[in-house]
Amino acid sequence: MATHRLGIIMHGVTGRMGKNQHLIRSIVAIRAQGGVTLSNGDRVMPDPILIGRNAEKIEALAREHGIARWGTDLTQALANPDDTVFFDAGTTQMRPVLLAQAIQAGKHVYCEKPIATNLNQAVEIARLAEQAGRERGIKHGAVQDKLFLPGLRKLDMLRRAGFFGRMLSVRLEFGYWVFEGDLQPIQRPSWNYRAEDGGGMILDMMCHWRYVLDNLFGEVQSISCLGATHIPTRWDEAGKPYACTADDSAYATAELKGHGGERVIAQLNMSWVTRVRRDDLVTFHVDGTHGSAVAGLSECRAQSRVATPRPVWNPDQKQTMNFFDQWQEVPDSETFDNGFKIQWEHFIRHVAEDAPYRWTLLEGAKGVQLVEAALQSWQERRWIDVPALSLQA
Repeated sequence: MATHRLGIIMHGVTGRMGKNQHLIRSIVAIRAQGGVTLSNGDRVMPDPILIGRNAEKIEALAREHGIARWGTDLTQALANPDDTVFFDAGTTQMRPVLLAQAIQAGKHVYCEKPIATNLNQAVEIARLAEQAGRERGIKHGAVQDKLFLPGLRKLDMLRRAGFFGRMLSVRLEFGYWVFEGDLQPIQRPSWNYRAEDGGGMILDMMCHWRYVLDNLFGEVQSISCLGATHIPTRWDEAGKPYACTADDSAYATAELKGHGGERVIAQLNMSWVTRVRRDDLVTFHVDGTHGSAVAGLSECRAQSRVATPRPVWNPDQKQTMNFFDQWQEVPDSETFDNGFKIQWEHFIRHVAEDAPYRWTLLEGAKGVQLVEAALQSWQERRWIDVPALSLQA
């Protein structure tokens, strides 16, 4: 069996997400395992070149992980015909421009979300990629990593098995306390809380919830959302105070069209100013006529209709039931790899042998569509419909 080289231009991998999830736990891990296996038994070995503005930082990162190629000139990298894939995990504001530049250079493109800061740009770049795909065979994709989390994969297995019966509702609880920076060191970058730098809970997370809702529970039809900036002042990486201009929390309700056509209600609570008392940093509680389930990042617990207990409401007596003990854990019936790595392998197969791939830039644009609908709902204090998104001019 043959091994084929795949040259990948990786931009923006000095940041936390780009370095840890995409470079170290995906591309470096794929190289360590001997590449990606294709359907005919051949292998594809990624050969990355790391591109960034800070030469010293990029060189150190490349050396640390045994990567021979690095540079600071993106234009020069895009001009190399031997590197056929461009990946971006840099700033959201620059992403549409960089993706367009890469597409025009004939590269397949794969990128983090959001794919743009507004819907017009998102649709424009998705349309450009679709046209390049029809005319030149360009492949394109957007990161949708949460679909590959073990907890959500177990939840999806329950759905596909008919466990829920008719799905009724979904309740999402996400977030934790992000330190302000005056008493404890910050654990998220300060730009996250400045709208002018692309920060904001709604912009950051609604892109994720769109693909999770659409794929697991039902296509989003409308949304009502209230955002908030609960903490007005934070301290940056240099210890200097700054005004927070982006939302740090959001509270939303969405109407979904379930996979069987049923109406599903989704409640979405997300906050960087909440202290965790739940199973995980994110939990999805799904109720259906035949059963319910609660999933976190890794685990999933279920309770069937016939195993549902009968609690008694009596405010004069201390509750004797331990409700957490009444759920059955869904076992690990398979080994779960890193979600980012799994999607990288899917995209590499898509590029190398045209394997099916549905997580395109259009799907990324749908995430931005939900962001804009949520922001509009907050601003106008009303429900906003979310129509089917088309790339037709």
